[in-house]
Amino acid sequence: MRIATWNVNSVNARLETVLRWFETERPDVACLQEIKCVDEKFPAEAFERLGYNVAVHGQKTYNGVAILSRTPLEDVVCGLPGDETDDQARYIEAVVSGQKPVRVASIYLPNGNPLGTEKFDYKLAWMERLHRHAADLLRQEEPLALMGDYNVIPGPLDAANPGEWTGDALFQPESRAALRALLWLGLTDAWTEAGEGPGGYTFWDYQAGAWPRNNGIRIDHGLLSPQAADRLTGCRIDRAPRGWDKPSDHTPLIVELAP
Repeated sequence: MRIATWNVNSVNARLETVLRWFETERPDVACLQEIKCVDEKFPAEAFERLGYNVAVHGQKTYNGVAILSRTPLEDVVCGLPGDETDDQARYIEAVVSGQKPVRVASIYLPNGNPLGTEKFDYKLAWMERLHRHAADLLRQEEPLALMGDYNVIPGPLDAANPGEWTGDALFQPESRAALRALLWLGLTDAWTEAGEGPGGYTFWDYQAGAWPRNNGIRIDHGLLSPQAADRLTGCRIDRAPRGWDKPSDHTPLIVELAP
């Protein structure tokens, strides 16, 4: 089973690029972030024609997440539990059916910039909610993949130029500590576990020639429960779409699990 995560930075604005990738890669499951549309405006029919079942948690203009699967999706949850007042569409979860079902979440964690504002406080509070929910899910002792744009650079080796990020919410000690706390629950970072080393970037800014200079960062992650990590056979980053016309500033991360 190949489970991908990709922040597409507006699914409708980049639909041709996104569909090209799906037709080429044909993942079993794909978690999309920053779709930037309400549910009704998500181009579901285009993906259904490719054989995908679709679950969407959208929002006008901003945020929005989706899960696409070749097999039916069950037990769909829209929104991260823990704060009924939070109306930002940043989390969707579902069980991917099959002989060996896997629970999958598509996560678009808050950016948190600028520092010293309520946006950074919201980021940390959201991560604490994710921590509580992940702990609840892990108690079910089932295969689980928490996929998404975490907006956190785990460490200096995950940035081409870490010094450029010291004043950014993505690289603050509090953000990195919150990500480590998730891992300490018993989750596994698929990229690290697969033995992939430095240079595995998933994001390159549109500005200052970041892509041609490979000035990237790793902020898109696949975190696996022990039951899913036991089935991990590989993890790779598909850099190709970042070099296509009208690309997202992110590129797909693909986690591979044994049947």
